[in-house]
Amino acid sequence: MFIFLGVSKINFKIIIFLNKMKVSFYIVFLVSILFKSLSPVYANNVLNKITVALDGSGDYKSIQEAITACGAFPADQKTIFIKNGIYKEKVLIDSFHSNISLVGESTEKTIITYDNYAGQAGIGTFTSYTLKVLGNNIKIENLTIENSSGRVGQAVALHVEGDYFIANNCKVLGNQDTLYAAGENSRQYYTDCLIEGTTDFIFGSATAIFSKCNIHSKANSYITAANTAKETQFGYVFFKCTLTADPNIDKVYLGRPWREFANVAFINCFLGKHIRSEGWHNWDKPEREKTAFFAEYGNYGPGSETGKRVKWFQLLSKSKLKEFTVKNIFKVQNQWLLDSANL
Repeated sequence: MFIFLGVSKINFKIIIFLNKMKVSFYIVFLVSILFKSLSPVYANNVLNKITVALDGSGDYKSIQEAITACGAFPADQKTIFIKNGIYKEKVLIDSFHSNISLVGESTEKTIITYDNYAGQAGIGTFTSYTLKVLGNNIKIENLTIENSSGRVGQAVALHVEGDYFIANNCKVLGNQDTLYAAGENSRQYYTDCLIEGTTDFIFGSATAIFSKCNIHSKANSYITAANTAKETQFGYVFFKCTLTADPNIDKVYLGRPWREFANVAFINCFLGKHIRSEGWHNWDKPEREKTAFFAEYGNYGPGSETGKRVKWFQLLSKSKLKEFTVKNIFKVQNQWLLDSANL
């Protein structure tokens, strides 16, 4: 308190009031500094792990709310733990959402499902997804992703275009066009997953590795429909996968070229008896036989015999096989060689 001689009572009260205001200001200032210093700690301990539960016991009841809460381009990895339940919602991980992991409590009981399909009002193949991933550095684990619309045509369960995508111990369920693994500069890794469908149920332009996955056919049709870019060295590569089918399914092709330069390889996989002896189809476009790269090596099982395969498929040599390493497949391949002088 400051004391001034010769001032009136009114002025004295004003001086006391002003000094109290200064004290209050300094208290607020110090508290704000303290909060700012502690907020990263709070974020690391709480905000970097979010729980979703339908019964309200978590931070959010919906997966989409939790993704939104992660904010745009988070610097730290965000983990969204999803408790068991059937989550009927259409989920989008947009391009500005990155470094996010969706981890289910259990693959069998943590289910994300929706029932859009091409032909509904305002819905086409590429908007029929249940889960769509456009952001980079996204991982999903211990989840079932399902399109439950049934056999009504094109209906995507999982749509991925982001780079550095990982799916571990997941089920991707649907019928036609179950998994859209797309994006010419997208690298995707699926391990220990079940992927099932009827027609073209793994399709798109991404570079994707499927390691130790169960690829299950529900109809006499086609497994893959790749539209790999001309400049891309690798498309879909299946390592040590198991190809199975529903009972009475016995006429399934490994793939057909959605566009020119389709690129698919099955390496050291079990091929069930449902795989046709020809192995591959040209989509009734013979000209695509000249550009497609459909390859096999070291497969086993009743569907693996290559004696009656189409003439234009590739039986990999041991020297060519050496190129098929994870490091080599996922290296940056495409470069933009822009000649500014001609602009």
